[in-house]
Amino acid sequence: MQQLKKWKLLQSKLVLNHPWCQVRQDEIILPTGKIIDDYFVHIKPEVALILPITTNQEIVFVRQYRHAVEDFFLELPAGSFDPTQESAEVAAKRELEEETGYTAKEIKKIATLYDRPSKDTNQLHLFSAKDVMKTSDQQLDITEEIEVILIPIDSVLEKIIQGEICVVGSVAALFLGLNLIR
Repeated sequence: MQQLKKWKLLQSKLVLNHPWCQVRQDEIILPTGKIIDDYFVHIKPEVALILPITTNQEIVFVRQYRHAVEDFFLELPAGSFDPTQESAEVAAKRELEEETGYTAKEIKKIATLYDRPSKDTNQLHLFSAKDVMKTSDQQLDITEEIEVILIPIDSVLEKIIQGEICVVGSVAALFLGLNLIR
């Protein structure tokens, strides 16, 4: 088996430092000796995502506009958080309540995944919750306009196959989370 080697960081500088977006430019040397002086890394916050299931075996989804690709998407409730300020579990519960008005008494960790480790620094923290209940109104951020949609568990796979549910974190949480509870 070939012994793989890490790339060596020669120099790094922050080229974009905005509260909503940080980009780092790294100069690296590959194991072959080739130097790349413009390897860009997107410094992104951690993300907590939750798979909420009602007592009627429906999954609570959110439908919202995503400007980068100029379309609407059906996703699981999720949001970014600062791990120095709150835990991933607290962030998942908070996002569920803010985006949907549903609450979960207990949540269970599904997995921690990397979204796009070739260019992004963040992790996706996936959770599930059973018996979630509607307890309040949504508490949306200024950039959020969210429709809450309940979908029976038995309909989810077909919606993924048809491309109605196509956001990577949501699909991963659905496959992993639903497999764990069956």
